[in-house]
Parts: sequence; structure tokens; C-alpha cells
Amino acid sequence: MNHFKRISKVFEEAYEISFNNESKIVLMSDCHRGTGDWSDTFLKNQNIYFSALMNYYEKGYTYIELGDGDELWENKRMKDISEVHNNVFWILNKLYCSGRFHMIYGNHDMIKKSQKFIKKCLCKCLDREGLRYESVFKDFYVHEGIILKYNNSQKKIFLLHGHQGDLLNDSLWKLSRFLVRYLWKPLENFGVKDPTRAAKSYKEKNKVDKRLSEWASRENVIVIAGHTHRPMFPDVGEVPYFNDGSCVHPRCITAIEILNGCILLVKWSIKTNEKGMLYIGREILEGPTDINEYFNSMINS
Repeated sequence: MNHFKRISKVFEEAYEISFNNESKIVLMSDCHRGTGDWSDTFLKNQNIYFSALMNYYEKGYTYIELGDGDELWENKRMKDISEVHNNVFWILNKLYCSGRFHMIYGNHDMIKKSQKFIKKCLCKCLDREGLRYESVFKDFYVHEGIILKYNNSQKKIFLLHGHQGDLLNDSLWKLSRFLVRYLWKPLENFGVKDPTRAAKSYKEKNKVDKRLSEWASRENVIVIAGHTHRPMFPDVGEVPYFNDGSCVHPRCITAIEILNGCILLVKWSIKTNEKGMLYIGREILEGPTDINEYFNSMINS
């Protein structure tokens, strides 16, 4: 199956969520939550991420994670990840219990497409204090694609991780997981790059961005993805392909927000106030732009 047919199949089978100008939605991806060791790239941003997520929870946002939330290629056991980052899973469960959390799987957490895995490995987590286990994510389902349907019309935003159609990261993901877990992870100690990661290869990033942009252009659908760790925010009139970046940038996390009928790209990072005190703050990188401007430009193109 070629790239475009593979992406179209995800689109056709995607789970639909309605939204309107009153909706508050935040999209993040590529947290790669690990086990707290040297290879856990999420560790340095865990406080930024938790603070941002608490802010979104308190303000009534729906959180949608666009894949690779957990690093399940390098790590075997989901339990090890949830124990280290129990505060994160605590807030994710609060969002889920309020009906405001949806998850998409990516290539590095592809195993989440298995309901058997979800029931076995995501049904219990430590509480916020790390003192006892509690039941979480009851009747949870992880999607490959989600469609945000605007005002129950035919205006749609297609959400996916973005690895679809890539041989190593899609069809041969089990082989890639084996190589990452037992070959590339140890070799990274010596500076050898993992060839399966689009995020670490400029050439692979361009291939993924081009593939998703071409699909968005062909199908005349707004696409928002992750996978490349490279934020993308097109101008109105350009191909409507967005990317939310990642939560493992060296000093920040990035996200895409949908708020008051507008879309914007934001960054959360550690900042300093006038008294020299550190705090975690949000900064708008692009937008806000009225979503209808994108929909109208697509109709007129």
C-alpha cells in the first residue's frame, strides 16, 4: 500500500469528534515518556509539561495526544514508565474522567492499538503521591486517526501521528522496535544516530512533511500531525498542513491550540520574571488565525 492510500485509509476509519467556536482543544505529541534513565528524553521537560497540562485542565481544554506519548520501543514495560511519571498519568486520568482526553498512537507506541495491551498495562497506575495503585482509563481506546468536525459540517481537521506509509516505522515497526531496543539504543552512547527516527534526520523530516502536505493538498483537508518534532504553521492560502512539534525540545515544549474558533502554535518554557524568579510560561509563536479562513481558502482554491 503506497503512502497516500495508507493515509487515506486512516482518514476513512478515523474517530470523529465535533467542535465549534466554544471548544477549547490542545494538541501535543512526541513526549516519548521513558523510565527516568539517561535515555528518557522527556525527563528534562517533565515539569514544563505537567504545568502546561494542569493549566489546560483547569481552563477546560480537551487534550489530544498525537502519538509517541510513551517510549515503548526502547522500553519494554509500560508500568516502569507510568511509575516514574505517575504525576503525568494522574492528570491524564483526570482529563479522561472529565471526558477531555483522547490519544492517538504513533510508531513508538504502536502497541497501544492492542486493546489487550491497554487493559493489561494502562488500567492501573500509581497515584500522584506514588503511594498506591488506582484504576485509571476505564474502557479506554487509542485511535490511529481522529477527525475534528467543525459545527457538524463537512469542514474537517484530520489528526494523525504522521508515520503512516513509512516502511520501517509502519509496516515493519516490530523489526524497528527490536533494532532500537537492542542495537541503536546502546550505540547512541557512542554517537551513532538511530536511522528509524524522522526527528533525528533532516532528510526524513522533509520526506514526512512532503508526504503529508501532498495528501492534504490532494484531498483538500486540513492535516495536523507530529512525528517529525518540527513545528509547522502554514499561512492562509498555503497547503493546510500543521505540525505540533514535540515535548522533547532542549528547553521547551510546543503545542497547537484551537480556541475561540482560531488556531495557534504555542511554546511552554521556563522563564524569568523581573525579580529573577523562575516560572513556567506560555508564548504564542504563530496565530491566532481564524479556522474559517483556512476552510474558505480551500473552497476557493
